[in-house]
Amino acid sequence: MITGSLKTEPKVETIIVQSKGSLDLIILGGGPAGLTAGIYAARLGLNTLLIEKTLIGGSVSTIDRIENYPGFPEGISGIELAKHFEAQAKKFGLEIYFGTAGNIKNEKNKKTVIIDGKVFTSKALIIATGTEPQKLGIPGEDKFRGRGVSYCAICDGPFYKDKRVAVVGGGNSAIEEAIFLTKFAKLVTVIHRRDELRADKVIELQAKSNPKIYFIWDSKIEEIKGVDKVSEIVLSNVKTDKKSTIECDGLFIYIGYSPNTAFLGGLLKLDEEGFITTDKNNMASIPGIFAAGDVRSKELRQVVTAVSDGAIAAVSARNYIEELKKKNPDYS
Repeated sequence: MITGSLKTEPKVETIIVQSKGSLDLIILGGGPAGLTAGIYAARLGLNTLLIEKTLIGGSVSTIDRIENYPGFPEGISGIELAKHFEAQAKKFGLEIYFGTAGNIKNEKNKKTVIIDGKVFTSKALIIATGTEPQKLGIPGEDKFRGRGVSYCAICDGPFYKDKRVAVVGGGNSAIEEAIFLTKFAKLVTVIHRRDELRADKVIELQAKSNPKIYFIWDSKIEEIKGVDKVSEIVLSNVKTDKKSTIECDGLFIYIGYSPNTAFLGGLLKLDEEGFITTDKNNMASIPGIFAAGDVRSKELRQVVTAVSDGAIAAVSARNYIEELKKKNPDYS
């Protein structure tokens, strides 16, 4: 339970922007990185618009419990944390617009973003579009998505009360979600292609001590089967190639994430995995364009590092804009 003033959820209303003309700053993405950038930018006096495609909070809103974000010793749900970020950003005047970025152009000292056919321009741009779950790429995965195949336990877990589910993956996300699923499912089978987990030790110990969680090691999923919905999955042992089949009502996939950078169309320099490369100020390969959060090339992707990225990007954007004005006194 969270004590103090955070007991009451903040009231949040969506502001729909009809037209703001030229802006100081556009932020693409409404996760922790984007919202933190919005908080800092608004407090710095920048005329800022945040654009989010679907859900304020991004992927953090799908996390049942966050236990390693500073300031919340008892933990906090992802959606609750996201609401506090959003309320704080709007308190300082940040405006939010819902839409999908279709194209970005860099024209001298102006950044142009096309959002669902509408044109927005700004002096600087922060890309905080995050990541999306990677797919297994096996037969049955697309066929049964939404009918037993899921990438979000907090979204779909309640549908599997007293049923058997499987989780594929061995990192923090997979094991945390396996633990969460035990609130509903009668059996949670974790399938991992290695013989040990990559999750933090404290999470691993929680999972291994849970009587509802069973582990299948050194195995990968080759096919998902069923008629109208998932009923079984075919496994292959990576060491022996021996095939086996287990019955299950649902499969939750957590094998990693891919950056949401396809819309950039080659505009910026990316690393070999498609993440945006930046300098120490979070500026990308084009001056005036910054990256923050999970979409940025870096070692650690956590809420706390996303928040740090957002703050750095916003301050760097302000500094960039100030330099533009010094070099071009008539620039507006």
